[in-house]
Amino acid sequence: MSKNNPVVEKQARGKGARYVYEELKREILTLELQPGAPLDETTISHRFAMSRSPVREALVRLSADGLVEMLSNRSTLVAPIDLVGFPRYVEALDYLQRINTRLAARNRSAAEIKEMTRQARAFDAACEKNDYLAMSATNRDFHMSVATSGKNPHLARAYERLLDEGRRMLHMHFDFIQSSSSDRLLSTDHYDIVEAIHAQDVAEADRLAHEHTRQFHSQFMDFLRARYDDDFDFDVSEMAR
Repeated sequence: MSKNNPVVEKQARGKGARYVYEELKREILTLELQPGAPLDETTISHRFAMSRSPVREALVRLSADGLVEMLSNRSTLVAPIDLVGFPRYVEALDYLQRINTRLAARNRSAAEIKEMTRQARAFDAACEKNDYLAMSATNRDFHMSVATSGKNPHLARAYERLLDEGRRMLHMHFDFIQSSSSDRLLSTDHYDIVEAIHAQDVAEADRLAHEHTRQFHSQFMDFLRARYDDDFDFDVSEMAR
């Protein structure tokens, strides 16, 4: 029937593209697809048993999300995680996190406070299950519920893009945080932020948002140092024999 009905055919193709997009996005965010891994349209088409058109559509959408890079030679790669640019990323994240949280403290409604609390609890539930993909997703959703209540869609969209870019970094070091005796997850910070926003304490909301960014930066740097030490843990005396 779809062969004779272009509307049905377009809907089916759109549904297929959405499925491919969601699956590839999950694999990229969980690092099943490593940064720099090639994404061949033909291979993906065979994998999902569909034509290249919806696959191409899914890759274009992932490119818009900053999760893949479409090169001039028509090849597509999983986007690298830019560790060299990490300080500039954190700088931008800190600014947008603080301004959106400040605006939320000024403009929030009672219903939006309830939504923030619901999202904070969803993050807790993901932490209890050790579901890293859900943890990064619910962390993002919590902060976007804050940004939405700030009532500035331009700042919220910019913030959303940064939060999405950071989800792979969050996923990389969740296990490190959970096994650390000194570090902690960000869940209690969420409730403190909600409390400051509810009280319309702009200065405290700003302080907590800044501390939240600082904690993420510190924990990620600790994770990188720990990985370096683990990878190069060998006995020099053994090499001298």
